[in-house]
Amino acid sequence: MDLMALLPIILMFVIFYFLLIRPQQKRQKQVREMQSELQKGDKVVTIGGFHGIIHALDEGTVVIQAGDGTKLTYDRSAIREKVAE
Repeated sequence: MDLMALLPIILMFVIFYFLLIRPQQKRQKQVREMQSELQKGDKVVTIGGFHGIIHALDEGTVVIQAGDGTKLTYDRSAIREKVAE
């Protein structure tokens, strides 16, 4: 009897997991992989919307060059996406 009372709650948690939690975890994994595979010369967009080309990389930071030659240093985690060329 007690199991039948908990069944709707358990079912809601399972649905919540497959609709929200699991896709978010997969997306975060893809972003981490993309950030770890960055290379000099890649065109990227930061989480703030800055577009540029990677000029230099190290363990935790990325130097991005803008179109006018300006170079800005960002945390590697600030890279939102790599732009297809």
